[in-house]
Amino acid sequence: MSSVTISAADVNKLRQQTGAGMMDCRKALTESEGDFEGAIDYLRKKGQKVAANRSDRDAKEGVAVAKASADNTYGIIVNLSAETDFVSKNQDFITFANEIADIALATKAANVEELKAAAMHGATVGEKLMEQVARIGEKIDIIRYEQISAPAVVPYIHAGYRIGVLVALNHHATEAIIAAGKDVAMQIAAMNPLAVDADSISPEMLAREKAIAVEQVMAEGKTAEMADKIAVGKLNKFFKDNTLLAQAFVKDNGKTVAEYLTSVDKGLTVTSFSRIAVG
Repeated sequence: MSSVTISAADVNKLRQQTGAGMMDCRKALTESEGDFEGAIDYLRKKGQKVAANRSDRDAKEGVAVAKASADNTYGIIVNLSAETDFVSKNQDFITFANEIADIALATKAANVEELKAAAMHGATVGEKLMEQVARIGEKIDIIRYEQISAPAVVPYIHAGYRIGVLVALNHHATEAIIAAGKDVAMQIAAMNPLAVDADSISPEMLAREKAIAVEQVMAEGKTAEMADKIAVGKLNKFFKDNTLLAQAFVKDNGKTVAEYLTSVDKGLTVTSFSRIAVG
């Protein structure tokens, strides 16, 4: 029996992350001795439907601003956080975030520290952030910042600055390719894929998904040999659901995203993407 104390707050946190029931969450945390990743795996092994990617739950409020250069070869996403939606929905806050994004785009800052050191209205971005904190009375900070370079980079902002997306494509930007990139960016915003394709999934995640699939099948009474074969099918379903190019294209479910891109321009594909969500 675990000696770790499981608090009601821990149970509620796991419930919010996974959508599982209170008792199931408590049992999962108890069995995993309070380890959240272990508890999530426990729930999945027991057949609970749990989101595979929870990495975008870092910020409570704020905005995500995605922008690309004039020639669409470079793009950035800046996530400016705030404590309340009252502040993050204020037009002055949104304008401030867009100004920081413009500076990030112009300077091609390599990381948050470089961006905060960049010049802004006679001071630095970091100093202007502190001015906003003093003026508004809330903690405001740049908590995530990403950049992409490619022959074509297409930005997209979804749901009132709640999600910012960048899509990198392997062909140079034309009107048709930018339009296709925006379609794919909307797909990424809505479907939240884990990677571009199966080859982009880490070996660690593959091993984890296979172990979960095998345990689920064996729990149904199948032999280890049969479970291993069925797990391969479950992994293929995992790739179809969670890798961008294999997903059904939301605007035409008769095509995958890969097939849609090829129909726009032969050989066109996504080389990488970034997605930052607030909340």
